[in-house]
Amino acid sequence: MTTEQPAPHNWPRGRWAWLAGLGVAALLVLTVLDLAQHYEVQLGAVLALAIARALALSLAWLQPRTAVVVSLIATAVTAAVTTPVSTSEPWPWGTTAAFGHSIVLAIAAARGLGRRELIGWWIATQALGVVATAAAPDKGSWRGLVTMAVLSAVAVVVGELIHSRTETNQRLAEQETISKAERAERERLQERARIARELHDVVAHHLSVVVVRADSAPHRLTDVPDAVRAEFTGIADEARASLTEMRRVLRLLREPVQQPSLGPQPGLDQLVELVEGTRRAGADVRLVGDVPDGFDQSIELTAYRVVQEGLSNAVRHALHSVVDVSIRQVGDQLEVTVRNGKPPRPVAPAPGSGQGLVGMRERVAMVDGTVSAGPTPEGGYLIQVYLPVTEEVASGDHGHGG
Repeated sequence: MTTEQPAPHNWPRGRWAWLAGLGVAALLVLTVLDLAQHYEVQLGAVLALAIARALALSLAWLQPRTAVVVSLIATAVTAAVTTPVSTSEPWPWGTTAAFGHSIVLAIAAARGLGRRELIGWWIATQALGVVATAAAPDKGSWRGLVTMAVLSAVAVVVGELIHSRTETNQRLAEQETISKAERAERERLQERARIARELHDVVAHHLSVVVVRADSAPHRLTDVPDAVRAEFTGIADEARASLTEMRRVLRLLREPVQQPSLGPQPGLDQLVELVEGTRRAGADVRLVGDVPDGFDQSIELTAYRVVQEGLSNAVRHALHSVVDVSIRQVGDQLEVTVRNGKPPRPVAPAPGSGQGLVGMRERVAMVDGTVSAGPTPEGGYLIQVYLPVTEEVASGDHGHGG
């Protein structure tokens, strides 16, 4: 059987702090009055014993075990130096000593002292009374010990009940916290499932329609030039790729967060393909320098998504401008730059949710990177991202030209 560990000991707070302080002060005053009126003892000893009794009570909240020891010592010294003024006065347990020590035991029990230890202190309390009465039978009676035995036993039981109730309330509070967290997680998963349904029913449906119409357009329309036919084919291919990405996102939304995502994630080795696809859409994209690779998958995915969002913005807002994409390692950071120049002619604002840059910043922040984005003095737009990489991951030996 293991011994229970005492709970953290602190002085009571709020109104209980005032009540505890008043209790200590009241015990000090009552002990002085009790000893001075009902026992033959010098005034100096009265004050010292009253202070010791009050000290034991004050320690009960902070150091319960020490408080019980101090209380027993104070009782033993009181019994040794005092003599009742009449046979009707209780001894060795005076009125204030009996109640003061019982309160100390109750607080010690409420503070979490183990049951076996409390039983030991209760036995020590009764043993002190028996030894004192046996040593000086003319000062007290055996019947007085019964009162102290019952009073201290009740104090221990009450203290244990308080401790049990406190522990129960703590467990209930912890369970309530867990239940709230579980409810929040369940609501979050339900929201993810709702978003997945909306994406599937709306976006995926329209993408499927785009694929079907782009594939069938050359057959439905007469005299379609080869260039237009190739354009329809490119539109269908891009729509299919978007559907594939959409299905991957839907799986991520429907699966628990702990589940690994299905299918390979795009990385820097697919950047050339991304640039080529954007060129086919009519944008003048230039991949500056070689593309480094060999980084952590999360870093490569983040860099890929940054370029993807930068190119998407350039196509929407500056289709006919030159877009330069650059990825290079600078020390222990990977620098990703997407810069487009000023459009040669005004472009009507393209519709957008405005969430692209927000999502980019959130994604970069997840890998402890930094983002700067804004217009350039020449009238273009610049996105510059720095992602932390480890030195041991080499990247300059392998690359893909643009």
